[in-house]
Amino acid sequence: MEFLYFLESIRNPVLDFFMGAITYLGDEVAFLAICLAFIWCVDKHRGYFLLSVSFVGVILNQILKLTFKIDRPWIKDPSFKPVESAVPAATGYSFPSGHTQNATGVFTGIGITTKRIWLRILSVAAIVLVALSRMYLGVHTPLDVGVSLALGVALSFALYPVFKYTSDKPWVTYFIFCGFFVVAAAFFIFTMLTPTPATLTEAELANIHSAQHTGANLLGAVAGVLVAFPVERRFVKSEIKAPLLIQILKLAVGMGLVVAIKSLLKVLFGGDDELLILRAVRYFIVVVFAGCGFPATFKWFNKLGEKLQKNK
Repeated sequence: MEFLYFLESIRNPVLDFFMGAITYLGDEVAFLAICLAFIWCVDKHRGYFLLSVSFVGVILNQILKLTFKIDRPWIKDPSFKPVESAVPAATGYSFPSGHTQNATGVFTGIGITTKRIWLRILSVAAIVLVALSRMYLGVHTPLDVGVSLALGVALSFALYPVFKYTSDKPWVTYFIFCGFFVVAAAFFIFTMLTPTPATLTEAELANIHSAQHTGANLLGAVAGVLVAFPVERRFVKSEIKAPLLIQILKLAVGMGLVVAIKSLLKVLFGGDDELLILRAVRYFIVVVFAGCGFPATFKWFNKLGEKLQKNK
C-alpha cells in the first residue's frame, strides 16, 4: 500500500485525466476495437489470435479472482482513497487486474506479430502506462498489476505458436475455438454454482455477480465466433485490403454500429436488470455481426475506394 499512498500524494487534475484516459486501453471496448481493427483491416488470422488471447486471459483472470477473493485497496484499507471517477468501472475482486491483463495480452500479441520497431515500442509503452494507471487510480495494488503483466505476456507467447501453426489451417483454428467454447461454458456454469450464502457482504455478492456477468459475456462472444468464423470464410469472403481513408471509414462505421447494437440490445433486454441468458445472447449477436455481418459490406467500401481513386 505504500506505493499506492505515494501515487495518491502526487495526484492532480491533469494526471487524473491522463491516467483515466490511458486506463481505457485495457477496457473491454478498447481491446474489442483493436481486435476488430485487425480482423477488418489488417490480418484476419492475427485478429483472431488477439481475440483468443483476450478470451483465455479473461477466463483465467476471473478464476483467479474468485479463487483468491482479494478485496480492492480501499476496502482493505478504508483510509485509502481511490480516484472517485475510476470506482464505478472497478467491479469484481482486485486480484489480478483485468484491465492490465487485457492490455498486456493484446499489446504483447501485437508486439510479437510485427517487425515494426515503432509499433513494438508503442505496445510496450501502452502496457506500462495501463499498469501504472490502475495503481495511480487506486483500484489495484502492485501485486494485482504484476501478476497480470506476467499472465498477459505468458498467454501471448504460449498461444502464438499455436496460431502460427494454424495460419493456413482454418478448420484447425475453428476447433480451437470449439475448445474455448467448452471452457467458457464450464466457467459460466462454475460462476452460477458459486455459493451465495446470506452471510455474504454486499461487496462479496457484487463480486460474484460481476464474475457471472463476465461468464455470460464470454459464453455469448465465443458462441458468436463459432458462427461468424465459418460463415465469413465460406460465404462472405471479405477482402480487407483498402486505401487508408477507406480503412479509417470502415473502422469508424463498424465500431459505431457494434457499440450501437450492443447498447440498443441492452435496453431492449432489460437494461441493468438484463437476465444473464439475454446478456449472453446480446454478446452473441454483436460478435456475429462484427465477424460476418459487417464484413459483408466491405465490397461496397472497396468500390467506394475505387471511385475516390478515379476522381483524384
